[in-house]
Amino acid sequence: MRILIANDDGIYSPGLRTLATVARDFGEVRIVAPDVEQSSMGHAITHSRPLTLRHAPVADFDAWRVNGTPADCAALGINAWRGIDVLLSGINLGLNLGNSAWHSGTLAAARQATLLGCRGIALSTPAEEEPDFATLRPWVARVLGLLLPAGELQLVNVNFPAAPTGLAWTRLSIRHYDGKVIPGEDPMGRKHYWLTVQPLEAVEEGTDRWAVRQGLVSLTPLQLDLTDHDALAAARARHPP
Repeated sequence: MRILIANDDGIYSPGLRTLATVARDFGEVRIVAPDVEQSSMGHAITHSRPLTLRHAPVADFDAWRVNGTPADCAALGINAWRGIDVLLSGINLGLNLGNSAWHSGTLAAARQATLLGCRGIALSTPAEEEPDFATLRPWVARVLGLLLPAGELQLVNVNFPAAPTGLAWTRLSIRHYDGKVIPGEDPMGRKHYWLTVQPLEAVEEGTDRWAVRQGLVSLTPLQLDLTDHDALAAARARHPP
């Protein structure tokens, strides 16, 4: 099995090295990751300037750094290394739960792989404190052992609690946020703004956020089709063209 590793935290992230080390037990590994942190870049791609792909010293891995986004890294890696079976993105320093699926660079790299005909798996863990990757390693191996043979799962979002006790299949936790804009000033007297993201609803059982709060590794299968099929059927029935 050929495994491509990407992320959004940058080529020298400890989470990426942990993931690559565990993945090596499952196949041939190559790393293609951003040269600097690209967190919350979403599915941005670079089209207004050329990209570079340079070798990077990451232990003894075949590792390359890109002056672009996580999605760029997925595209360049898949183009440069033929026959990739799966792209693993992470392990991100920070959870990617619920609504963050829209802006997560970690998930974007996995999604870009899926768009290009490969499987994609995004993996994340909390970063309020420095993650204990020694504790997570056996759980990462367990997750890869479960997901890599499951070829029908084309895109999966995985979130590890700090100290896992089990696994759970989940759905995304989609909650509304207050979206307030809080103005302020920096020490130089210049205006700046904070965007708040306080949730307005409680966590629902069976969601990715609920699972992580229970100490469970959340496994959420995703799809590329954003169509609301129920709304589409209703619109066709009520408002025929």
